Amino acid sequence: MNSKKVGNFFFSFGGVVAAFFIVVVINSIFSTVHTRIDLTEDKVYTLSDGTREILKGLDTKITLRFYYTQDEKQMPVFLKNYARRIEDLLYEYRQVAPKYIQIEKLDPQPDTDAEDSANLDGVDGQMVQLGEKIYLGLSVSSLDQKFAIPFLSPQRERLLEYDLSRAITRVASPEKPVVGVMSALPVMGTAPNPMMMRQGNFQRTPEWMAITELKNDFEVKEVQMTAETIEDDIDVLMVIHPRGITPATEFAIDQFLLRGGKLVACVDPLSIIDRQNNGGNSMMGGGPQTSSGLDKLFAAWGVKFDKNKVIADQNFLTPTAGRNGQPENNMTVLSLTKNAVATNEVVTAQIGSMLLPFSGSFSGTPADGLEQTVLIKSSEGSQLVDGFLASMGPQAIANDFKPDGEVKAISIRLSGKFKTAFPDGKPGAATPEGEEKKADAGSHLKESENENHVVLVADADFLFDQFCVRVQNFFGQRIVQPLNANISLAQNVIEQMAGDENLINARSRAIKNRPFSLIAKMRTEAEDRYRSKIKELETDLQETQRKLNELQRAKEDQNQKFILSPEQKAELAKFRTTQAETNKKLKNLRKDLRRDIDHLQNKVKWSNILVMPTGIVIFGLIMGVIKRQRTAAR
Repeated sequence: MNSKKVGNFFFSFGGVVAAFFIVVVINSIFSTVHTRIDLTEDKVYTLSDGTREILKGLDTKITLRFYYTQDEKQMPVFLKNYARRIEDLLYEYRQVAPKYIQIEKLDPQPDTDAEDSANLDGVDGQMVQLGEKIYLGLSVSSLDQKFAIPFLSPQRERLLEYDLSRAITRVASPEKPVVGVMSALPVMGTAPNPMMMRQGNFQRTPEWMAITELKNDFEVKEVQMTAETIEDDIDVLMVIHPRGITPATEFAIDQFLLRGGKLVACVDPLSIIDRQNNGGNSMMGGGPQTSSGLDKLFAAWGVKFDKNKVIADQNFLTPTAGRNGQPENNMTVLSLTKNAVATNEVVTAQIGSMLLPFSGSFSGTPADGLEQTVLIKSSEGSQLVDGFLASMGPQAIANDFKPDGEVKAISIRLSGKFKTAFPDGKPGAATPEGEEKKADAGSHLKESENENHVVLVADADFLFDQFCVRVQNFFGQRIVQPLNANISLAQNVIEQMAGDENLINARSRAIKNRPFSLIAKMRTEAEDRYRSKIKELETDLQETQRKLNELQRAKEDQNQKFILSPEQKAELAKFRTTQAETNKKLKNLRKDLRRDIDHLQNKVKWSNILVMPTGIVIFGLIMGVIKRQRTAAR
């Protein structure tokens, strides 16, 4: 009896009040507990380990001013939704470092202090309607340092976390990183030679635009090809076509890497710019065949690079001028698209198109302790061909081209703890017979203390102006227009390598877009069922149309005394009837296809709508039956 009274109480008004009181108390107790679980497949709401390390390493306050137009009428819906995702991410940052991350959310309406603040911070308004601007930008500041992202474009949503983390590291560590450039090519420009000076030309050959662009963000130093040490102040060493590099210089690079320096190396199986500089025809053979590599280092890292082979790819070919001036499809000059790059990697996520002339490829298995990530690759419709043959022209390759179905790595990143390629120390001069080899005067490193990174590209010419920019002279000024993303790739790689170590681990985020993959699969299956029938009818229709056109032209030819016989007239009428019937069958088939697709979509939609309520009803009925059985048992 007592149990019945208790049960009745819980279904009474007093029970409702008691339940409400319990909920309030529990909510108050747990309101200070900030534990969240990210259940999304791609961990959209979880910061990467690299970003967390950057935030945990802060020792000064960082202010994030988020400028966002909140007017419902002005702001497009897709930007409004994107702004919410940005705001969610900003609060994730503050959650990790609440002591140092301060967020200010400002609505820059016209003629307000918020708009003035946005303009001072370098955040630009975007014109959407006549006289109306919207704002969706960010300013990151710390002490006297400031970095602005004028507009947070949804096209860069995949890189949103990286952009925010990079901005924070920029203001937290404002010193310009130092990039060393070593090359056998005149990338830094050259002084006029004596012959040019005798002709009255005292101008230097300008540096490559890729170097000019790097100088905007970094301090760039030239490192000689004969260098036997790499200066300690260099953060990133960029090696471009190291033809003729000595073992002593490779040793210097080896030790630079082991003590924590970053390396970006662009090697080449066939540098047409080097050939051109040495008196050969850049595109049609002739002159010395030039190639470059880092043989000792590659061997130690488990990387194979054939300096005699270039990639020919039928899916990424480029029209080039042939011997007779006519355009020819050149499979060894690669016009790469987004299909060739790793879209989940920060450095390549926004790379659209690239042009790589006579690129090589990397293969092999990384040495113990190293991991390899492919950044750029060929298609399966490719083949490695002899470099000398490739320089003879497109037709020389096309004659015997047979794709091997294998994807080739054009650019890779190696990560991990590197071991020296020179276990016996610095290579020196040969020891005369009968004399003991002197010990290496200076101590050398045999393994890197911490994890490090190396980026390799199997082409060097892609950074030459001819292949990446169009330069015009406008009233004495050089106007530069990018032709592709070649320079962007170099900038992205250097920026990531020269920045905070943890930026390399700051990931490219998944875009919050969940396509209806099941419906897409069902639609494809339905289309497959009808495709053969539709194709057959379309073929019949084309054949009927062809015969009909022939008879029609004969009938309408005024220059010929051609009169259709009764049989031909009957044939013409028959063709027209067949054409009408075939068109009708095609129309019905396409209608059936659309009906099947609509049926599948409705089936999935109603399944999603009804599953949960049906489950709850069934659960309630089962619990009701169980409760009634227990009551009857008492």
